[in-house]
Amino acid sequence: MRRVELLAPAGNLEKLKAAVLYGADAVYCGGFSYGLRAGADNFSYQDLKEAAEFVHNRDKKIYVTVNMIPHNEDLVGLPKYLNQLNEINVDALIISDPGVLEIIKEQNIELPLHLSTQANTVNYASASFWNKQGVERIILARELNKKEIKEINLKTKISLEMFIHGAMCISYSGRCLLSNYFVNRDANRGRCAQSCRWKYYLVEEERPGEYYPIFEDKNGTHIMNSKDLCLIEHIPEIIDTGIDSLKIEGRMKGMHYVACVVSTYRKALNSYYDDPDNFSFKEEWLRDLKKISHRGYTTGFFLKAPTEQDQNYESSAYQRTYDFMGVIRRFDRDRKEALIEVRHKFFKGDTIEVLQHSGEVLKESVDYIINEEGNKVETAPHPKEIIRIPVENEYDKLSVVRREVKK
Repeated sequence: MRRVELLAPAGNLEKLKAAVLYGADAVYCGGFSYGLRAGADNFSYQDLKEAAEFVHNRDKKIYVTVNMIPHNEDLVGLPKYLNQLNEINVDALIISDPGVLEIIKEQNIELPLHLSTQANTVNYASASFWNKQGVERIILARELNKKEIKEINLKTKISLEMFIHGAMCISYSGRCLLSNYFVNRDANRGRCAQSCRWKYYLVEEERPGEYYPIFEDKNGTHIMNSKDLCLIEHIPEIIDTGIDSLKIEGRMKGMHYVACVVSTYRKALNSYYDDPDNFSFKEEWLRDLKKISHRGYTTGFFLKAPTEQDQNYESSAYQRTYDFMGVIRRFDRDRKEALIEVRHKFFKGDTIEVLQHSGEVLKESVDYIINEEGNKVETAPHPKEIIRIPVENEYDKLSVVRREVKK
């Protein structure tokens, strides 16, 4: 049976490695320029080179974003960058602008081309047009439902990719002007200020200075603040569309997000392919996805047009039930200790969970903490410090450690 690709975000080299280790078939990332996530750590040329080697050594794929909507000044240096990516032999370039496509052709870059969701492809005629221009895959606009996706698949020969999880942008597939108007940060050039998440009030023209919340709430309202996309409950319907790649949003998200989301969808997809006829959704998958920071979940446009139930009107804050505590750097077999790089304050006596690369979660008790000086301490408060704690089980490098949020 043909299997769909599970495509994961990689905001930096560490997250890229985690995505692959936790089950992604492919990753997408960006360099310091030409992508749409200027706020991510992003990749230097050497990082990209190492990333490509790491991915290809494990028979996975790496796609690099060149999907900003460039102004004239942004084109300076683009040919050199494209040729560097060609030398690294990445598996595809993600583009959105016809001018970038033209430069790729002029430079005789022969890398596969994927068309970004920024190009807003919502019909089969548009997909066919881009296919004739040399594009091999369309990353579909988020505004499509399952019937529309299936029809595009049936009426074209091009590879199709869709988003299945992550933040939903209230603008049209990411093409937004709010950030530009409010703070002079161009979302279409990678510098979105997420103005849609801010608190808004109404002001009547004849009553300047009088602010009215749309709903009577002292904190105002968030009229453009979508819940996050989550399609974990609809795996058979997704695969039935004929889609080729399932994309997880989140190059700005942390290690815990990448590890948890990738491993959860990996388990769900493996369960489906193991026995498609008897596949059943497991509630534990959704419970796991609720352990990461999120804004509540919605199915977006996939099943039906969104309603007011798919918006967060009260707050743009994340819901968070678990803290990302750290990353296991090494397992000491002789001492039965894990060396952990701290990301959140540890306390002696904590009960922690370790998310393994297989997706299995095991609990451990922090009976003692040894700091970098070799001293036993009651707490480990400093991010990036390396501590040792006792563990009952053996863990792989880059396993993620978390703890339920303390009340």
